[in-house]
Order: sequence, then C-alpha cells, then structure tokens
Amino acid sequence: MNFLQPIGHVVLDFFATTGRLTLFAIDGVTHCFRPPFYGRMIVRQMVEIGYFSLPVVGLTAIFTGMVLALQSYTGFARFSAEAAIANVVVVAVTRELGPVLAGLMVAGRVGAAMAAEIGTMRVTEQIDALTTLSTNPMKYLVAPRLIAGVAMLPILVLIADIIGVLGGFLVASYKLGFNPTNYLQSTWNFMEVEDVVSGLVKAAVFGFIVTLMGCYHGYTSRGGAQGVGAATTNAVVTASILILCFDYILTEMFFAGK
Repeated sequence: MNFLQPIGHVVLDFFATTGRLTLFAIDGVTHCFRPPFYGRMIVRQMVEIGYFSLPVVGLTAIFTGMVLALQSYTGFARFSAEAAIANVVVVAVTRELGPVLAGLMVAGRVGAAMAAEIGTMRVTEQIDALTTLSTNPMKYLVAPRLIAGVAMLPILVLIADIIGVLGGFLVASYKLGFNPTNYLQSTWNFMEVEDVVSGLVKAAVFGFIVTLMGCYHGYTSRGGAQGVGAATTNAVVTASILILCFDYILTEMFFAGK
C-alpha cells in the first residue's frame, strides 16, 4: 500500500491549504467591517488596482471586441446571419469576456505585485515589526486590498465593456461595411440589464479572489527571495484558476434556468 502514500499526502496537503486559506479569508473579511479603517491605504490600493490597471484592461478589451466582431463575421457569413454580430459582441463582452479577461489581467499585474510586496515584508520581518508597534497586519495590509479589489474591479469591467463594444463597432463599421447607426441601435436593443449586472457581480468576485490570493501567498511566504518568487507565481496561478472556476459557477447561477 506504499504507493497510496504520496496520493494521501497530496490530498491532505490540499485540504490543509484550503482550510488555512478559508480561515485567512474569514479573518480578512471580518477586519474589513471592524474599525479602525486605514482610509489612506484603501485609497492608495484603489488607485493601484483601478487607475493603473486601466491601460492593460482597456487594450485587452478593445482588441477582444475587434477580434470577436471579425471572427463572428467570418463565421456568420456562411449562414447569412451577419446582422447578429452586434448581438453576439455585446453579450459575449458583457457576460464573459469583459469580466474574465479583466480579472486575468489584474491577476497578472496586481496579484503578483501584492504577493511580492507582502512577501518581502514577511521575509524582512516588517510584518513582525507592525505587530510590535500594535498595528494589526491583517487590518493594515490585507483589509484595504480586499476592499479596493472588490470596489475597483466592477468599475474596470464596466469600462472594459464599453471599450470592448466600441472595438466591435469600429471593426463592423469601418472594415465590414455595417451602417453605424443600425449597429448601435441593434446593440442597444439587444443588451439587457441582467447581462451587465451579471458581469459586474463576477468582477466583484474576481476582485476578491485576486486580492485574496495575492495577500495570502505573500503573507504566508517563507524562505527569503526564493520564497517570495514562489509566492508571486502561486498567487497568479491560483487566482487565474479560481477565476475560471468561479466564472462557471456564477454563470450557472445566473443563466442555468434560461
């Protein structure tokens, strides 16, 4: 039965890590609602997560919308259904591509930076220094990032939705020969509030996941520079995987019965 031992170790390590992550998340969330609140840290993280992520999210969104319109045209032209391109673009961007791509981009940019920053503080004993100075590290380092992530990702995704639909509009109007007024009217008529709201809810969840993974892996890092590097990699990988998993779960919750 020795061949089962490695499998048992993997399973036990998985459940142990899941338990530690759950306790860490509960601790971080509770500190988000209990004073004192570090307003300056929250604003700083909002700027870092939201404003400085706008360029990469905007570029990703506009080219995604442009490619989606172009590919939809080449596919729908086989069935003489080119008129549905505007509908496909607005639904795909608002429901799926906007939240998921924005979450993945922010995970690669912000999640890695959070893990590296907090991990460096851990290995250089700055977190221990905060405790010595009677400052709760969870409240000072983790809670502001969680609040900022949940608040700023929906705003980023809303902007990404607009830019993504604009990208599809530009390709359809100036390359594929669509009437701009008819395209915009079709987009407006087909878009539903539920499509946008579901994307914003996904964005809030993805924002929580990205910041939680960055904070957790940085906070629990060990082993000097090598440990910080591993924490950074693990933060991006786990956040990306969880974003895709929760994307399916939330889609199932919103649209399973339709």
